[in-house]
Amino acid sequence: MRVDKYLWCVRYFKTRNMVTELCKKNHVTVNGQIAKPSKEVFPSDTITFRKDQITYKISVLDIPQNRVGAKLVDIYRKDETPPEVFAHLELLKLSKEHYRKTGEGRPTKKDRRDIENYTDQDYGNAE
Repeated sequence: MRVDKYLWCVRYFKTRNMVTELCKKNHVTVNGQIAKPSKEVFPSDTITFRKDQITYKISVLDIPQNRVGAKLVDIYRKDETPPEVFAHLELLKLSKEHYRKTGEGRPTKKDRRDIENYTDQDYGNAE
């Protein structure tokens, strides 16, 4: 089976076109070699690809006939991605929402004053 079709079948991507674009950008490797979308995968192959700031590493256990349901995905692949990578992604998400949650709009008057006070600070006697 083609690598783009396989990654689509085991539900890592919504469309085959997304996988094809990733392959064209050399973000997909099969057994350590950069893979074109038409690269054939077989059981016992290792596929590595980067998606959403995570480098996934999966082993092919079996080849599905077509796209499978989410509950059946584990029959066809083994995810060998280290859990630390997912923890790092969660930490990145939390750090982005540290001060202001997404969608809260423009800065308030207090925020503006804090920014102005920070930029107007006297950094020693520069006179």
